[in-house]
Amino acid sequence: MAEGTWEKLSQPHPKCMKEIRVNLLELIYGLLDKREMSQIIWLHGTAGVGKSAVAFTVAEKMKGLMMTETTKIETRLAGTFFFARKHTKRSTTGHFFATLAYQLASNFPSVKNDVNKAIRENPAVLDSSKSLRDQMIALFRRPLWHLQFRLRECPPPVFVVDALDECQPETVADLISLLGEALRDPELPVFHILLTSRFEEHIRKAIQKEEIRTLVHEIPVNTSGEGVAGTISLDGEDVDNDICTFFQHSFTELRNRHPDFPQPTADNLMRLANRAGRRFILQNSIANLHEKLTKLSYILPSRTGRGDEGLTALLRLSGIKDR
Repeated sequence: MAEGTWEKLSQPHPKCMKEIRVNLLELIYGLLDKREMSQIIWLHGTAGVGKSAVAFTVAEKMKGLMMTETTKIETRLAGTFFFARKHTKRSTTGHFFATLAYQLASNFPSVKNDVNKAIRENPAVLDSSKSLRDQMIALFRRPLWHLQFRLRECPPPVFVVDALDECQPETVADLISLLGEALRDPELPVFHILLTSRFEEHIRKAIQKEEIRTLVHEIPVNTSGEGVAGTISLDGEDVDNDICTFFQHSFTELRNRHPDFPQPTADNLMRLANRAGRRFILQNSIANLHEKLTKLSYILPSRTGRGDEGLTALLRLSGIKDR
């Protein structure tokens, strides 16, 4: 298994800024610290609300946490998989367990021999067209089983699985069922899976099955800002402040690169945040557009010599009058 291949398959997305999603991340970290039982933490919502950024942020956080005070290798991030519809190997479940197995063996050297043995005994287990159950047992359950006593006094290892909605729909139910089977297995150590996706019907049905739903802690998005009791919405009113904070950071960064370019007023910042409609993907696009327009204004300066054409054009495109 070529290292570069698996690293590419699990390549994540930009992370959240420190000041953003604080309450949501604290909730997730608290759930990931629970040692009573294994669970899926299902973070779902519409496109552009920042699910992948949260997934990457959590993965990076877990990567920085050691399993014990003495270890220098073993971290709490046991593995990641970031589905992507446009990438052949990341749009199906065929490479899912092989990718996690590689990362497990890299993070926990004690199971490397178990993974290699499983492949030697049955090389076809790496064939993406073969039985997903066989892959789960050989490449996922078996390595975890060998870690049971090693991790007995440790915090739970964490797997991060992002954008499940970008996986081929016909394979999703089987994957969730197999993950649930592993989560319920009393012979495996407690571990957690952070799973993100859009709220699509085939995913909801798979998670709502009787044998799965008791394993799931759901963190939904609700555009009204009202979430399920005890959860924090990705799309509530607190997101407006997060987006405004992002804009402030973005414009400050631009000013650091172009010291003479103007900054939007506090009122315009809030108006831009409102225009983003609580969608982080939109505010990121607006910030990128601002930079491009600003660069253009330096290349083609106005007759008055002002450098604020980028900001003015941005506000105009957003339907905001520059005051």
